[in-house]
Amino acid sequence: MRSRYSAYVLQLEHYLLDTWHASTRRPSLDLAQEGTTRWLGLEIRHHQRTGPDSATVEFVARYKIAGRAFRLHEISRFIREDARWYYVDGAFPERGVR
Repeated sequence: MRSRYSAYVLQLEHYLLDTWHASTRRPSLDLAQEGTTRWLGLEIRHHQRTGPDSATVEFVARYKIAGRAFRLHEISRFIREDARWYYVDGAFPERGVR
């Protein structure tokens, strides 16, 4: 998760696509639009193995666009294939959920 956050900060589209599982990966990302995003920090709130080759990571990423602050709170699913972890998808937790 931390490496993917760093890739967003550095606009490394190739890395983001390479670490996104083929079953849910987009054909491309529009990181040029992200150029106006100023990333402020990442907080990993919780991580959990959900199986021998699967896990979830709950995080909050803070950022600003045009001086306005935002936060992305997500629970991401990852799977491991051939000794590599891949992002599958994410869900937004309800308020009050860990």
